[in-house]
Amino acid sequence: MTMTQNPPTAHQQPVGEKPRKRPRTLKWFIIIGGLLVLLVVAIVGFNAFRAHMIKQFFATMKQPPINVSIAEAKSEVVPNLIGAVGDLAAVHQVNVSSDTNGRVTEIMFQAGATVKKGQPLVQLFDGPEQGDLANFKAAASVARINLDRAKQLAERQVGPQATVDTTQAVYDQALASVSKTEAVISQKQVRAAFDGVLGTRRIEVGQYLTAGTQIVSLTDLSAVYANFTVTEKDSGKLAVGQVVRIKVDAYPGRSFEGKLTTIEPQISADTRNIRVQATIQNPEGILKPGMFATTTVVLPDKPAVVTVPETAVDYTLYGDSVYLIEEKKLEDGKTELHAIRTFVRTGDRIDGRAVITQGVKAGDRVVAVGQLKLQSGALVQISSDPPPKIPAKPPLN
Repeated sequence: MTMTQNPPTAHQQPVGEKPRKRPRTLKWFIIIGGLLVLLVVAIVGFNAFRAHMIKQFFATMKQPPINVSIAEAKSEVVPNLIGAVGDLAAVHQVNVSSDTNGRVTEIMFQAGATVKKGQPLVQLFDGPEQGDLANFKAAASVARINLDRAKQLAERQVGPQATVDTTQAVYDQALASVSKTEAVISQKQVRAAFDGVLGTRRIEVGQYLTAGTQIVSLTDLSAVYANFTVTEKDSGKLAVGQVVRIKVDAYPGRSFEGKLTTIEPQISADTRNIRVQATIQNPEGILKPGMFATTTVVLPDKPAVVTVPETAVDYTLYGDSVYLIEEKKLEDGKTELHAIRTFVRTGDRIDGRAVITQGVKAGDRVVAVGQLKLQSGALVQISSDPPPKIPAKPPLN
């Protein structure tokens, strides 16, 4: 019997041979994991070291000083003023008109001319009135003759006293008619009511005028009124005779001075303001009624106050503040300048300076220019450039 033997397959080992050893994968995983752990530790350590060094660098590094311009707080007497706005009005101004009806026969003025009080301006037709005047004068003459004759007869006891009384009444009536007619004739001639300057002519020769028709304007420019209002709070500071200065847009940079002449005795219930009036002399005639005026009432001086340049004050919603300059001595004997933000209480602002009522003393140094670059406690150095000067005449808006 013949037996066949199959050769061993690839998955079968021959009988009597030793099994092969498998790769140690676990060992390799452990090695790779260790390397990854070492890498992570190295990265974390490097970041921590870098953060520590950056922190130490900034802790030891000083920010370079910031250039600023400084100014010294001063104790000074500032002008005590009340500002307001108003308008100008003429002391004397009228629209010349006729008192009666009539036709214009003569115009005796030039538009824009300067006239004197009583100077004739316009003549209306007065022919009928002149005829009546002649008639009444004649009647008055006859009445006077009859009165003299009656008095002579009465003195001789020839005529009765009743005749004297009657002729006296007739004579008085004739004189009254003459006076009335002369008054009517005077109305036919329009005259200037006061010294002043005429405006534009509004009539023509031959025009029929009714009573009240405007002929020309007449304005006295020797003085003007400045009318303005102040608040109820400031009304107690006002007194007649105080100096008032005004400025008008027509003459920028120029100021006109006058006196406070009238204070309204009543305060408006709607606005709680009081109306006041100042009189301004106008010898040049350059101030015109109707001009808009910026007025300033000069009050008695107040005690001295602390002031700083207006540019030194930082106005914010959280309050007003300035940067005070403080000196700090270092261990090596040197000094540093630091800007410390200090909140203050401000008052009026006059001619580029701000009044400080609380927070700054006279002699303190404050930052006048360069606050935008500062934080409280910042290191600063004084710039060689001086702070901007306050203009002698602040620019007008």
